[in-house]
Amino acid sequence: MNIHSDGAVADANPHDRALRQLMENRGLYAVYQPILDLRQGRHFACEALIRGPEDSALHTPAALFAAAAAAQCTHELEWLAVETAILQFAEQRCALRLFVNMSIGCLHASRQRLGAIRQDLLRLGVPPSRIVIELTENQSVTDFSDLQETLQDFRHIGIQIAMDDMGEGFSNLRMWSEVRPEFVKIDRHFVSGIDSDPLKLHFVRAMHEIADACGSALIAEGVETKEQLEVLRDLGIPYLQGFGIARPHRVIATTQGNAHPVAANDNILVLPSRPQAERRMPRIDQLLHEVMPVSPDTDNDAVYSIFAHQPALNTVPVVANGTPLGMITRSSLIDRFARPFRRELYGKRSCSIVMEPPQLFDEGQSVQDVAQHIGSLRGTEVCDSFIITRQGRYRGIGFLRELMAIITDMQIRAARYANPLTQLPGNVPINEQMDRLIEAKHGFVAAYCDLDHFKPYNDAYGYRRGDRMIQQVGTLLSEAVADHKDFVGHVGGDDFIVLMQSNDWEARLRRVIGEFDAALAQHVTAEHLRAGGYFGEDRRGHAVFHPTPALSIGCVMVQPGAFAAHYDVSAALSDAKKEAKRIPGSVLFIERRQYHGNVGAATAPLEVVAVAPAPTSAARLPCWAM
Repeated sequence: MNIHSDGAVADANPHDRALRQLMENRGLYAVYQPILDLRQGRHFACEALIRGPEDSALHTPAALFAAAAAAQCTHELEWLAVETAILQFAEQRCALRLFVNMSIGCLHASRQRLGAIRQDLLRLGVPPSRIVIELTENQSVTDFSDLQETLQDFRHIGIQIAMDDMGEGFSNLRMWSEVRPEFVKIDRHFVSGIDSDPLKLHFVRAMHEIADACGSALIAEGVETKEQLEVLRDLGIPYLQGFGIARPHRVIATTQGNAHPVAANDNILVLPSRPQAERRMPRIDQLLHEVMPVSPDTDNDAVYSIFAHQPALNTVPVVANGTPLGMITRSSLIDRFARPFRRELYGKRSCSIVMEPPQLFDEGQSVQDVAQHIGSLRGTEVCDSFIITRQGRYRGIGFLRELMAIITDMQIRAARYANPLTQLPGNVPINEQMDRLIEAKHGFVAAYCDLDHFKPYNDAYGYRRGDRMIQQVGTLLSEAVADHKDFVGHVGGDDFIVLMQSNDWEARLRRVIGEFDAALAQHVTAEHLRAGGYFGEDRRGHAVFHPTPALSIGCVMVQPGAFAAHYDVSAALSDAKKEAKRIPGSVLFIERRQYHGNVGAATAPLEVVAVAPAPTSAARLPCWAM
């Protein structure tokens, strides 16, 4: 094979002589990292990664190409790396596809030699259709028409194109739409933590939708854990690469015959068992308004003129050499000038005599920190605007009304996505996870957990103790479920939803009921526990006996294809919960009737498994069925 760039080679100097000698002696070698086809459970390709001698300072690709850039022979090194990778790949007579890295500049430089390249590949027994050029993002593209023509020439001989590190470097949606690559690699940033970060999951899901629309296949890079693999599999990402699949080696690893062990589908859809620990708070610079400041020697008439010519402006900052000194508000200045003779007396004097001390916040502070600080001020210290700085220097101003608006929006979003009392996922995540399971046609069990007689307890013992009981139920459920297989959500009040794929889901829920009953002594007095309840007044003032709180759980076994969306499951769950609440004590009610495409159910026996507290003891009683 004889693949070279057309550029002339500069004479070696002491700094690049080692690289020149290495290239002349063909001292490079390739290692190959397999790419797994999840659908087939086998490796379908491998990526070639170039290396220098192991005992050399030029062993790593970074060192090699840094030296090549200094010696102005980057394209020559690139082509030598490609040639080495293909030659050593051909020697192993491997039937996989081969991904080789190439910059766009090198791609253009080799365009005129495609005929010879094709002949070399065929002579080595490597059809061009098994070569995929992975475009490395180390330069910006300004002429997409020229790039498209070059890619068309490569595709004409059968070579395919991959786009590397989607989401990093110069990669963007326009590049994707212009190049229309056969393969797109998802940058490892979006893969790391995807099993616990809902935002990354949404990003990858969006990439998958784009890939489907433009005919590209996605390859997720940097897969290291079983949990990452399971989430990517459930999202439908077809190809995976990373240390969790296989490490790079000189001998190409293949999986002929048996399926790859980590690709086996255990019919589990990975679900986040806990809400995201902390979402990134918006920074105060999102509220930045660039308002031209005045210097302290500006007279008051000039400031008054600024307000007169800018009716929407209510605040003018006073800044000296980049340091903010104060704020002048429209209302305060006009109020001063409205008094007799004040305009004539103070109009030509420095504006510093009317400015007020500013509230200063660095641009990197979160809106939550700023809001908390402003909330701690006395009423006379609060202004409707504040100054935003960068390392103490003036950048602009922010408005209190906009700060309050973004804080309110955050609170509303938090209430929808996470319950403030238990910090468990709220209604929106519950519906999203339920729809994920339904769309993936994964069978699961949905459980509705509700406290019986909770309102009378709340009235008798107070809302603080009521909150503690709700929090304990959330804790018991969270500790009972299996990570990544089950999901706990807090609908609100004393209602919880649990989505379960664990095989022992029934035993887990029974354990929750038993532990709740055993812990009841923490929440009610010994007298009420012995009596099994307490007397209180109803709305008419009549004495009524209220049983101690109990935990009712109604379960629906959701078969693949039985429900269209989460609201159908919710309707069936509501019925199951009502059945559970009809039975005294803590109860696990299992609806075993089979649903067929709607909320109507075929006839089949019902099953109830209950754990009921004895009237004189909080000890757990054995389960019984009816």
